[in-house]
Amino acid sequence: MVRRTPRGLIAAATATVALAALAAPATAAQAPSAQASSAQAPSGQASSAQSDATAAQARLFMVNPVQSSGDQSLVDGKDAAAAVPDSAYALAPLRNLDASGGLNGKWAYVRSETGEPAKAADASGYGRADDQFEQVMAYFWVNESQEYLQSLGFGGELPGANDRAQPVRINQWGGDNSFFTDKKAEIRFGKGGVDDAEDAEVVVHEYGHAVHHAQVPGFGTSPEAGAIGESFGDYLAVSVGAYADDKYGWPAEAELACVADWDSVSYSETPHCLRRIDSDKTYADKVGEVHADGEIWSRALYDIRRDLGARTADRIIVNAQFGFAPDTSFKDAALKTIATAESMYGKAAAATVRAAFQGREIPGV
Repeated sequence: MVRRTPRGLIAAATATVALAALAAPATAAQAPSAQASSAQAPSGQASSAQSDATAAQARLFMVNPVQSSGDQSLVDGKDAAAAVPDSAYALAPLRNLDASGGLNGKWAYVRSETGEPAKAADASGYGRADDQFEQVMAYFWVNESQEYLQSLGFGGELPGANDRAQPVRINQWGGDNSFFTDKKAEIRFGKGGVDDAEDAEVVVHEYGHAVHHAQVPGFGTSPEAGAIGESFGDYLAVSVGAYADDKYGWPAEAELACVADWDSVSYSETPHCLRRIDSDKTYADKVGEVHADGEIWSRALYDIRRDLGARTADRIIVNAQFGFAPDTSFKDAALKTIATAESMYGKAAAATVRAAFQGREIPGV
């Protein structure tokens, strides 16, 4: 959600209504059981050459506990440590940190409204009962998202896509919702039910809005552009999560197309999903609500991924967004994405992309 009006994840009752009405390299070791920073902007230069062996280690969820375990019976339990088994955690390196000792780095810096600021040196010992755990999750997954974009060539052969230190605030809103605010270009994570930053897909969804805003300032000023923003956030969440699972050798036991399996345990039926990126919705199913209508666009992105492979698809999808207007329509954004596919990979790739949008019956494509 963006807070202009905010763009981002609508949770709890709102998500329940929407879902019911619309239908519906290096391997990280698993961690044994076991204070974002006080949020100055990054004060020291992050070491891009920092190795995983020397980086601070973080105890975190492998995307989220439902996805890594396949256990649909997990519940929040009011942040109880015992509600989630130790097997849901893994240790992974906190890369690109500066020398401050907190969660400040090259691609993210974190503020917290509750609890003491997390310390990088202590990040291997936090669990979900600790306020600092969400700070660590937020830092790790924002950094991981930008590293994924960098691995695709953005910031190298392709223009950078939000390649800056992203400010993040935990519990700024004080409710079970999270959003990106374009006024400060800041991501804010809420609490309530499963605290939002406990689910990596919620973190990456909001980072998707930050990427769009960096590419096209003010993006999302029409209903269809807003829907594209929500759908890209969902799609990026799935894509980054799958990338991390492969990179670290983590298990993935829930459906790939299901977004925010853990955050949604308190407001969705099993299998738990906030939204899906494989729905059968077409343009005729538009209802004028950006999260619901976003499932039309995200299905087209998912089909492109299926047919071209994740890396090729994501290079096309993200690169095309530089050419979107802030108030773009589904038609214009689809045509720009098709043209980008042809310029990057040729006519066959463009035909594949066109077929994905035609499958959603978007007029004029």
